[in-house]
Parts: sequence; C-alpha cells; structure tokens
Amino acid sequence: MKNIWWKALAVVLLIYSIIGGFLLDVPALPILHETIRNLYFHVTMWFAMMIIMTVSVVYSIKFLGSFNPRNDHFAVEAANAGMLFGVLGITTGMIWANFTWGDWWVNDPKLNGAAVTMLIYTAYLVLRGSIDDDEKKARISAVYNIFAYTLLIVFLVILPRMTDSLHPGSGGNPGFSTYDIDNNMRLVFYPAVIGWTLLGVWIMEIRTRIKLVKEQMN
Repeated sequence: MKNIWWKALAVVLLIYSIIGGFLLDVPALPILHETIRNLYFHVTMWFAMMIIMTVSVVYSIKFLGSFNPRNDHFAVEAANAGMLFGVLGITTGMIWANFTWGDWWVNDPKLNGAAVTMLIYTAYLVLRGSIDDDEKKARISAVYNIFAYTLLIVFLVILPRMTDSLHPGSGGNPGFSTYDIDNNMRLVFYPAVIGWTLLGVWIMEIRTRIKLVKEQMN
C-alpha cells in the first residue's frame, strides 16, 4: 500500500483534471475564449516536464558523487519522461498558438527556447546511445545532463523574461495568475500539475525497474 497510494492519487488527479478541464466554467476572455482550457494541459505539462528534468539532474549529480548505476538509470529515465511531456507541451502549445495567434509557430523566444531545449535533451539521449562502455556512458552523460539542465533554465525561464514574448509572464506581459485565473481554474490547474508530475515519476520508475530486472537477468 505504501508504494501504491501515490499512483492511485495520480490517476484520480488526472481524471479529475481532464473532466474538470473540459466541463468547469472558465473566464470569458477576448481572443482566448474557450482555448483557455488548454492551460490545464499545455502549461501543466511544461510544469511537470521541468520538475521531472530537475529530478533527472539531481540523480545525475548523485551518480557523480557515488557512481551507483542505479542513479544513472533514474537520471536517464527521468529525462525520457521529461522529453515525453516536453513534446506534448510543444504540441498542445502549437494547437493553442494556431487558435490565438493565427499560426502553428511564431517567432517567440519561449517557443524557440522550448524547441532548442528539446534538441539539447535529444542530443543527451543520442550521446548515451553512441557510447558502448556503460561506466563511461554514465559519467559523460551525467556531466552533459547538468549542462542541459542549465540551458533549460536559461532558455525557458531567464531569456523569455528578458526579451519581448507573446507568452503571459514573459517580456513584460502579466502572468495568467495576475489577470485571468479565477478560483475555479486554480481548483483544476494545481491538481493537474501534481497529476502529470506523478505520472512522469511513475513512468520513470517503471522504466528503471525494467532496466534493473534486465541487468539482474544478464
């Protein structure tokens, strides 16, 4: 029961967030209209991605301190789960952009930074696949993961706040919370962030356990 409760919580929160995201009332805003519901999916997936990538870099740092292969497995599988949410975040963002900005992709620093970030982490996975020696692979990729996470913070958090951006909370634009998220939206938004994050951790755990079982079998 100790290892199951948080998985059950993830399922409950996601079911609640999806149903609430489509059915609960949202503010009637110009331009955005009903597309504001994408906040429950696009933004929360990006939050989950950043949290899971933080978990990944923490395990990379732990690996460099102990050289325990288990930490390396958790680091790479957290990165894989984070990549999944990153791709879903970009996809939902493109759909939202097409409805609100009139195009699937616009020249926006946060959009471009997201694309570059995904390419950086793709390179991380390619790097791991190009090295045969397991110990060398783990050490090099752990160092690269720290570098990748640093760039994630730069491209997704720092640069958009320093330049003009269409995204709320960036480039001088007010954040969602300052002008249009009411209490009803908060009742769905925060559970969605927790739910997607727990799902990512669940995916990470399953994939890591599969790796450990394979190692024991070999």
